[in-house]
Amino acid sequence: MPTLTWFAPYADAVWLTLKLAGLTTLLLLLLGTPLAWWLARTRSWLKGPVGALVAMPLVLPPTVIGFYLLVAMGPNGPIGQFTQSLGLGLLPFSFAGLLLGSVIYSLPFVVQPLHNAFEALGDGPLEAAATLRASPLDTFLHVVLPLAKPGYLSASVLGFAHTVGEFGVVLMIGGNIPGQTRVLSVQIYDHVEALEYAQAHGLAAGMVLFSFAALLALYLLNPTGRRHRSMGP
Repeated sequence: MPTLTWFAPYADAVWLTLKLAGLTTLLLLLLGTPLAWWLARTRSWLKGPVGALVAMPLVLPPTVIGFYLLVAMGPNGPIGQFTQSLGLGLLPFSFAGLLLGSVIYSLPFVVQPLHNAFEALGDGPLEAAATLRASPLDTFLHVVLPLAKPGYLSASVLGFAHTVGEFGVVLMIGGNIPGQTRVLSVQIYDHVEALEYAQAHGLAAGMVLFSFAALLALYLLNPTGRRHRSMGP
């Protein structure tokens, strides 16, 4: 009972964080698959610029990404004008805005593992499928996807865990609205700002354990990782 009493005030923040991370990961897998496949197979000169653009969230400060997204989604920004023309209103300080920001911020954590997995396949499996007269769609569904399963596992875990740990982007775009945009990282910030270190420590320790468990599961379940370990000294 004491544990449930301690957890009750954070139920909304936990649910919102898991919902945001789950939807972000799902959208990124859907959007990232064709993008990663194109990056792995294309010989276009656009591969370099597109790859650099996808990787930019790795080096840009989250506040920079959040600021420009906030401007773009504002009343005078292109995204804001588009959503208003559709009668959807503005996205800042809403869950939809958080979701859009999370998709952009976590993009490389999903696309890059998929890209690496697709590149590692080589041309052999595709050529073998072509000799059997498999269509491109059949080849992708029944040859590429099963062989790229470790990449999808890595992309799912990294995308989900990275979204759970977001702070700068979600604070810039979503603010701190209980039940709507206050995720766990923002809840920790609230406690620290109020000098409530005991509560902040409890939530922060929980996120540390979650991050460790997610990465440990990825390390143990990924067959590629097991193969590399077995080949080591």
